[in-house]
Amino acid sequence: MATSTRLPFRTHELAFRTQLAELKERVRSTPRLLPGTPGTLVKRSGSGRSYWYRVYQGATGKQVEELVGRDGDETSYAKARDELAFAKWVSDQVRDLRRLEFQVADKAVGQVLVELHNAGLFKAGLCVVGTLGFMAWLNELGVRAVTARTQDIDLAARQDLKLAAAQSFIEVLKQTRLPFNPVPGLAPSEPSSSLKLPGAAGLRVDLLTSGAETGRSTPMPMLHWHAQTVAHYDYLLQNPSEAVVLAGSHCIPVRVPAVERFVWHKLYSGVVRRSFPEKAVKDLRQAATLAAALVEQDEEALPASATALPQAMKEAMVAHWKLILGSIGGHGSVQRILERALGDLRPAR
Repeated sequence: MATSTRLPFRTHELAFRTQLAELKERVRSTPRLLPGTPGTLVKRSGSGRSYWYRVYQGATGKQVEELVGRDGDETSYAKARDELAFAKWVSDQVRDLRRLEFQVADKAVGQVLVELHNAGLFKAGLCVVGTLGFMAWLNELGVRAVTARTQDIDLAARQDLKLAAAQSFIEVLKQTRLPFNPVPGLAPSEPSSSLKLPGAAGLRVDLLTSGAETGRSTPMPMLHWHAQTVAHYDYLLQNPSEAVVLAGSHCIPVRVPAVERFVWHKLYSGVVRRSFPEKAVKDLRQAATLAAALVEQDEEALPASATALPQAMKEAMVAHWKLILGSIGGHGSVQRILERALGDLRPAR
């Protein structure tokens, strides 16, 4: 197979990729992840009774005490001891993977994703998109690449989020004990679809969904919240993949868009953005990097997924073909496969 002479990534050694795979397998079988640092078990006595507590550092940096059970309750104590041991093992694994240049997001990101996992929202269909989704796919594909740090958590869900009962999105985030506040909508009467921590660089959480027009606010009844619509997210969110996000000391099982659909939607976003040109450049670079990594492993994934592309997405990419070629640079194998995928719609050169 022909390969580019200037790939935008390096491949992790097989042993390191296997280490991540083992970590991923073990956290996926864990129904509840412990928030904060692993912590320790401490026995406190008073009023003639003794109780065990898990004492740990929470997302705000303050000490938190969580009741485990009464002294003598061996079942509760053993369960808590095993959970702490597992959390410590995960923390050690994530630290090793960070040193090996796997993508690891910040501590606050980890706390948010832990609470979303514990609430069952990822199993229900919530997806991690945006730069965090890009970072997750770099790890999944076993490659190293430069990634700009993000202060956003972009989450996306289809309207048919599969929850047994509605949950409050904002209440789930409040479980982190971080001071999230709703971000005002673009119009005074428009409901918020985002939450943010104080300060110019405070972490922001955006909820997105599909819609005919980008930038509209639409209700998400199963989350008692609103989401901002993004054109062609119905294509992006079809048949998502299971993955993990490494963040802080945590490894969190999540859902992400299928990598080939992620590439196509990033290319589309990169050529149609009218505002924030720096984000358009970022979208194109992320798409090119993932496309190059994917092509090295599976040449048919991009052409196969292109058959389901909405016509408007295809036409936009064809109209901006030179811009896409510029983002691909010297990666000839990617260019060849994209040309084949877009087929006869692309004008002859």
